[in-house]
Amino acid sequence: TSIAGDLPAKGTVYTLAEDHEKPELLFAGTEFGVFFTIDAGQHWVQLESGVPTIAVRDIELQRRENDLVLGTFGRGFFILDDYTPLRSLSEEALEAEAILFTPRNSLLFNETFELGYNAKAFQGDAFYTAPNPPLGVVFTYYLEEEIETLEDQRHEAESELEEAGGSVSYPSWEELRREDREQEPMVVLTVRDQAGEIVRRVSGPTDAGIHRVSWDLRYPSPEPVELEERPSNAFSSDPIGPMVVPGVYTVTLAQRVRGEWRELAGPVSFEAAALELSSLPAPDRAETLAFHRRTAALSRAVSGAVEVATEAESRLSHLRQAATDTAGGSEEWVDRIDALGEHLANLLVELTGDPTLRRHNEPTPPSIASRAERATSGWTSSAAPTGTHRRQYEIAAEAFGPVLAALRELIETDLAALEAEMEAEGAPWTPGRMPVWGPE
Repeated sequence: TSIAGDLPAKGTVYTLAEDHEKPELLFAGTEFGVFFTIDAGQHWVQLESGVPTIAVRDIELQRRENDLVLGTFGRGFFILDDYTPLRSLSEEALEAEAILFTPRNSLLFNETFELGYNAKAFQGDAFYTAPNPPLGVVFTYYLEEEIETLEDQRHEAESELEEAGGSVSYPSWEELRREDREQEPMVVLTVRDQAGEIVRRVSGPTDAGIHRVSWDLRYPSPEPVELEERPSNAFSSDPIGPMVVPGVYTVTLAQRVRGEWRELAGPVSFEAAALELSSLPAPDRAETLAFHRRTAALSRAVSGAVEVATEAESRLSHLRQAATDTAGGSEEWVDRIDALGEHLANLLVELTGDPTLRRHNEPTPPSIASRAERATSGWTSSAAPTGTHRRQYEIAAEAFGPVLAALRELIETDLAALEAEMEAEGAPWTPGRMPVWGPE
């Protein structure tokens, strides 16, 4: 079939599909990709988003999940999960600054790995597999215009001035400083529970057009913040937090530009329901979540204490060298540094285990961190916390209090006093120390 003049891509139209709820919504598979129309063919828009410019020979609309399935010539098939946002598109709706589409309801379950590890594990390149849809709920939103940085705005204004025949001048140093120091604009989707409490914030792209981001139906991870993305391999996995309970949730769309927050769209509601296929479902999901959040709080504090202790080790190592490099320094400095290092090493043994025994392949007693990790292992189970989970939490919580107090005294009192003394004597700068200076 040839539809001359209607589709932006001239050529053969191999297949047409009509939405089963909105007849004006049509999909056309052509020689140059797939197109859709929301007005029964008056205007067509190409669906790109990863679909190559290839002949689309067949289209199937999956009615239960509202998925769009494309069969191509020589490039396999593609699936657009949940195309329902296209049903609500209209010329009037697209004139809005932003649209937050109602997400489809999602199921709560724990993902399993049939091959034992992530993705295709160690099956090799000859083993074909494709990624599943994102775990959790997928948010779809539309931005009429890109949220621009100061530099983007300047470049756009310069281009318009050039096109008008004007003369473009160099920006001032102050303008360039503002551009260099500007934080990137953000789009943030905020999820709240039925009580209105914030459960999670998820960031998304700031470009114009339709975007999708997913939320894994969990609270934030309690692990320390990492600014660099973890390498992906068969053993790796993204950090997770406790899973939410079934219920109705809301999501809003907002932007943060140059320190100012502004709501763009929402709230819209969606339901998170339990899959109900577990062999031992938790009888009281609210109580289970409460326990998981207590373990998350403990895990956050323990992992933070380990990071602080590791940083203190580095500070002591630098101080030891600075003590040697300071002319006229106290001979007792190194003794005090060594004493603090010994005390810190003993605290780290309680926190993370004995490295000496581990290095010689000897059994090591459970550490506070290992017990806290065991207590959080129930986050990937739909069952209620076991007695082991609860006991591991109790032991770790009881042991962690004194260790945290001792670590705080070592760092905030003893180490700080030593650093202040060495600073007063003109020791070379070391990490964690603010230099003191005044004109003579």
